[in-house]
Order: sequence, then structure tokens, then C-alpha cells
Amino acid sequence: MSSSAHLRTVLADALTEDGALTDPAWRDAALAVPRELFLSSYFVQVPDSVPTSYRPVHQGEDGWREGIYTDRTLITQLDGRVRPGDVTDGGGVTGDPTSSSTLPSLVLRMWQQLEVESGQRVLEVGTGTGYSTALGAHRLGDDRLTSIEYDPVVGRAAASGLKEAGYAPRLVVGDGLRGDPDAGPSTYDRLIATCSVRYVPMAWLHQVKPGGKILVTLSGWSYASGLALLTVTGPGSATGRLLPGFTSFMIARPHDRPPRPALSLLPGEERPSRIDPAVIGTWTGSWVAQLAAPAAERMGAGAEQILWDVSTGSQARTALGPDGGWTVVQRGPVRLWDRVETAIRLWQAAGEPHQEGFGITASAAGQRV
Repeated sequence: MSSSAHLRTVLADALTEDGALTDPAWRDAALAVPRELFLSSYFVQVPDSVPTSYRPVHQGEDGWREGIYTDRTLITQLDGRVRPGDVTDGGGVTGDPTSSSTLPSLVLRMWQQLEVESGQRVLEVGTGTGYSTALGAHRLGDDRLTSIEYDPVVGRAAASGLKEAGYAPRLVVGDGLRGDPDAGPSTYDRLIATCSVRYVPMAWLHQVKPGGKILVTLSGWSYASGLALLTVTGPGSATGRLLPGFTSFMIARPHDRPPRPALSLLPGEERPSRIDPAVIGTWTGSWVAQLAAPAAERMGAGAEQILWDVSTGSQARTALGPDGGWTVVQRGPVRLWDRVETAIRLWQAAGEPHQEGFGITASAAGQRV
């Protein structure tokens, strides 16, 4: 069995070689922080399982340590309550992932994209397992970093791992969307979020000082995502751009969609679709569609797409047309497909740019992409 130090070196070398790790200071952090202290157990997906099920991997099992130093996201909680230690069935358990240790390449890339400098104060929203927090504490110092975790059970586990690893940043259990409960205006130079949000919370725009930066993944109820870097332009306002790449995080629990009943497809008005429905299954196409219908959940694949806005009961569903092309059936007070078509056609007319072609402005008056 390879030692943890050796595995960290191998991983850091691989991340350096593929360009994910470019800053020597963050490479030092990657070499120093023992990820296994934050992952005494984790879930792995059971191959070909329908519905998707997860099998726990515990400390000491074959492949446990090697799995930790593979560049992948490791699930640590399902349905907001089930942790690997709670599962005794070796065959696996189903559920929706609600906490994880994000793949190291993404964590380190985001810390670098934040453009943080020595001496600056950073607020991290989403402590998670604590691995990202440990990287930040190693690079910046304990007194420069505050991390907030929504789930108290997750927060306690992270605090234990950080203590064992020798780090002592300030840890808070609470709603990170409200910012640091003990901080005043313009307290932080940087804010980094390891969860996604539907909009940039106003508290962040006040707690980060003018000229400071916010790095956050924007998402919605269709779970399309885009990573944005914003510069605070004044109290309560910021502007920035979406970044290259394909970044997604679990949505912050207060921003997640409300519970919904089982889907019932109801009759509505049918007409030809002016766009190929499959386009909203692509990375940026789904993002554009979500901007047009932010309260809708998307299901389906290819030509058969379903949009359902549980808040209004509005629905849209598409299919291949009997004589070619595509059809759409819509019902409810919001014509979801009308909105999606308009947005997609504008995007197509602009040459279908990736999200890095989009800007974002946030203020008390609203948020505009």
C-alpha cells in the first residue's frame, strides 16, 4: 500500500501536468493536507444501478486510501442525513447526494481562480468535509479564513478533521447565504462558495469590500450550472463574468427546489417547436433555458424534454413531430417553452457561445446575466 504522502505527490504531479495546479503555493498546500483525515468513509456509485445506488467504503478497506487520492468527487452524505457509517447493507443504498468532498483538481483550481493574496481575509461558504478549508488555512493562515457550514453534523465532522490535521480556522455552523453572522460590512477581501446558488445573496455583496472578489457557481431548479467571478463595485453591488470550463456543485439547501408531487403529464395546447429540444440538454443550452425559466425543473432527454414549474403548475413537454420536426405541449399560466425558445434563439443568433461569453451584474435592484 502506498503511503499518503506518496499518493499526495502523485496526485499533485498529475494536477500540475494537466494544468489544474499552477501556483506553487497551492501545490505546497496540496502536498501538505492529508485528505484522508476528512474522509474516514465515503460512498461510491454502484455501477449500472437503476435507480442509482451507493456503496460505503470505510477506512482500512482495500482501495480506501487510493480512492481518496484519485481526482474525483466523493459523496459523504445522502438525503441530508445518511452517512456511510449508517449503512450496513453492502449492496448499496439509494438517495440524493447532499454533501461531498469535491474533486481536488476543482477545489485547487477554484482557490487559484479566486486570486487571493497573502494577508487577505476570506469567507468560505460550505465547509463540507473540511478538505478545501484545510487547503485555504494552510495557504493563508488560520486567522485569515472563516468557513460556514449549514449542516451541523457535517460541520462537526469537518471540525474534527481540521483539528486532527493541525488547522484551526474560524468555523461557523449556520446559513452561509446570510454571510458571516458576526461580520460587519466590508469585512472580507474574498468569498468562495462550494455550493451553488440561484442568485448572489445580498449579504455577500455587503460583507465583501469594494474591489473584493466573489467566486460562486450559479444554478437553478433545472440544475444547470456556471461558475462566476464577480468584483464588488460598491456596497450591495458587483459585476463579473462566467468562467471557462464545466463546474457544478450541489445547490445550497435553502435555494433548492420545493418538494413536488409525482409528475403527472396533463393535456395542454400543442404546436410545432421552433427549436430542436435536444439543445437544452447541452451544457450551455441548458443554462440558457434555465435563465429563461428559472423556476422550472427539467427532465427527459433528446427530443423528449419536460419542463415543470411546481410553483405555478405550468408544464411543457416536447416530442418528435409525426412528419418531422418537433412538437410541444404547454399548459399553465407560464408558457415555459415560449420563454425557452426566445432565449435559445437569441443565443443561437449570437453563435452559441460557451458561458464564458456571458457577464453578470448583481445589485439590490436585481441580478442580470
